[in-house]
Amino acid sequence: MSKKLFTYLTLPLLLLFCNSSQNSLAQPKAKSPGAQAGTLEKMIVASGSVVMDVDLNRLNGVNSATAKLETLRFAVAADSFFTALVFNDVLRGPEQGSIALIPQNSATLPAALSASLNQLVVEKLPSGEAFDLAVRDGKTGFAFFNIEGHQYDYDANAQLLSIKDGRLLISQEFAQALGRPSGAGSVVGKISVGTSMQPVEIATIVNGTLQSVTMPPLQDGASAGAQAAQPSSGTILGPDVIVGDLPSVEQGGSNGTFVGLGVGTTSCNNGKEPLHWFSLPDSDHPVIPQNLYRMSGGTSNDERFEQVGQSWLKHAFFALEGDDCGFGCSTSRCTTGSNLCSGCSDPYSAGLNYSQSGLGSRAWVNPFTGAFPGSPSPANHNGHNHTGTSHRVTVAMNDLNMTLNPGATYFAEGQYVTPHEYTWCQANPGQCNMYNNVSYRQFTVSGTTNFTFSPVGSTVRSTPAIFAWAGATINQIEPDPGNDGIAFVGYKVTNPSAGVWHYEYAIYNENLDRAIQSFAVPTGRRVRNIGFHAPPQEPGWANDGTVGNAGYSSTPWTSVVTGGSLTWSCETLAQNSNGNAIRWGTLYNFRFDSNRPPQDAFATIGFFKTGVPITVPIQAPQRRSN
Repeated sequence: MSKKLFTYLTLPLLLLFCNSSQNSLAQPKAKSPGAQAGTLEKMIVASGSVVMDVDLNRLNGVNSATAKLETLRFAVAADSFFTALVFNDVLRGPEQGSIALIPQNSATLPAALSASLNQLVVEKLPSGEAFDLAVRDGKTGFAFFNIEGHQYDYDANAQLLSIKDGRLLISQEFAQALGRPSGAGSVVGKISVGTSMQPVEIATIVNGTLQSVTMPPLQDGASAGAQAAQPSSGTILGPDVIVGDLPSVEQGGSNGTFVGLGVGTTSCNNGKEPLHWFSLPDSDHPVIPQNLYRMSGGTSNDERFEQVGQSWLKHAFFALEGDDCGFGCSTSRCTTGSNLCSGCSDPYSAGLNYSQSGLGSRAWVNPFTGAFPGSPSPANHNGHNHTGTSHRVTVAMNDLNMTLNPGATYFAEGQYVTPHEYTWCQANPGQCNMYNNVSYRQFTVSGTTNFTFSPVGSTVRSTPAIFAWAGATINQIEPDPGNDGIAFVGYKVTNPSAGVWHYEYAIYNENLDRAIQSFAVPTGRRVRNIGFHAPPQEPGWANDGTVGNAGYSSTPWTSVVTGGSLTWSCETLAQNSNGNAIRWGTLYNFRFDSNRPPQDAFATIGFFKTGVPITVPIQAPQRRSN
């Protein structure tokens, strides 16, 4: 039987993969999600029911302490096309589609909703939308409610999919139709869904290789739909993984004054060659760190660009061969699962990316070659206990609270680092694709201790988040081409008041293994308000790859003004192997005020592990003439 393309999920994956205390509800025992062998099923809704409890007082804008509940009951229509992927009895998530609803009772509702009652659908929205699910008119597309806060549960033995605890929020267009635009986003009820599922495709995987695909007969005349012909796949010579989409940011836990986040990432292979995706204990697979940044300060809230959180990294496992980037997924000449095939994509939800049991320390990884040891396991969590923030994108609550950060803008960033691109580059000079593996996306933030994140615009592919810094100049450095990676130095000079200039610098290390230890700027002697900022570091953990399992230092860099130059630095490698250097995937800030206007100059960057210092163009205060 010929190999088939499996469409993939765009929904954030379930916390079934997680081992955090927030996911302690009993679940059916499932096989390891990192297994390279098993069964991949594409399931379709066969039957089911939907219940909406709507508060008519809230829906009609009546201020009342007493709810006026109306329960709407629906059966699921037989021709619904709502699919989900299940691997080794573990739900990977629903795909874009809709559940058509058949009313089972009548109710007194606003005219617009009543007129559409017989053609409502629960729709799984495309990746990147602000909400995951919505209730719409299936014929006109008019959105009545957005759904948030819901949880998915899958019973593999009974093949039952349920959606629980969803909150119904009035959509913007429904609020307009009701004559109450300010009511958009108001919670007016809840929704629950229960469906029985049946498989439409069953794939058997052995040692990462597709062995067979069967298409079981469907009940009730349901149709799996035809596979569309695939366009030619990949455009770049060699394997080339990029971050094609950052669909979501979610909070996975908290600990005191910090929260632990995850960033959903969808990878795409833009190369003409399959990219290795072998699961642990094999070390030939990508790793996935995630970061969060904030732009704020000054009259336009864009004076500075700071990294406020970083995670350990997710070890990739079992590639699902989708076509999210539209490159044209081709599984010919490719062993699916253990490779990301040419043009294909693979999703990891925010929940999966903050699943602590699958995370490993960045310290094990050379970010340019992608190499890391297979033994000891870089994702071994024996010997330590997790809190709600451990290994996740750890961010201070005060850095997210918009009442403390009015007008601030936030950006999530994902990165894929893989050894296969480097080894291919060594064997095929000129086909080196290790420099475009970082993408970013803007998100809005709401909350004070529990935070929600909504995407703004599309993911900016193959571009580090530092390029979102409005009005800044960004210069690349590459101290040892072909042998180590790249970093970026950004700067921005503002004039906040007469006779005062603020100088703001940011250094982002994308994949320089040597790391950065010092930064010197010619300033003259009259500078003030000297500042430094770095994201929080993880504490030391057993098996974290740092020397003595002590973790990386969080000691702020020292600053010294001497000889007309301002120099910031951390400890040297000889002084402390775990010194607070600018390691890969991190951004540090340096700033000061001066009474002198800017002029073109050069900063000097010194390295932590190896290599002589280099210079980079910046702007710095003018020197006084003698």
